[in-house]
Amino acid sequence: MFSSKMQLKKVPSAFLAATAIAGLLLLPVAPRSYADEHSKCQHAIEKAESNLDHAIRKHGEHSPEADSRRRELNDERQHCWDQYHGWWDGHAHVWHTDRDWDHP
Repeated sequence: MFSSKMQLKKVPSAFLAATAIAGLLLLPVAPRSYADEHSKCQHAIEKAESNLDHAIRKHGEHSPEADSRRRELNDERQHCWDQYHGWWDGHAHVWHTDRDWDHP
């Protein structure tokens, strides 16, 4: 009878220890994942900016091609804004925290 009481007392402490260890192992995963997603967002905006620059050089600033690329760039910026409340300016190499990409 004594051994069964001891085993019952060990169960909660073993469970807490296992939970704490699992939490510590998962903790470093979240920031890395967030950084990876942030990096993907930055890369997508840089690519869209490059596509816009190319369309402007090839077809002109107000061409249908440039307008299409401009919409794609704005869509990427909006996506980043929705995810991180920020957007990347690849020309200035800086993250913005105001939703002001459509203002001159």
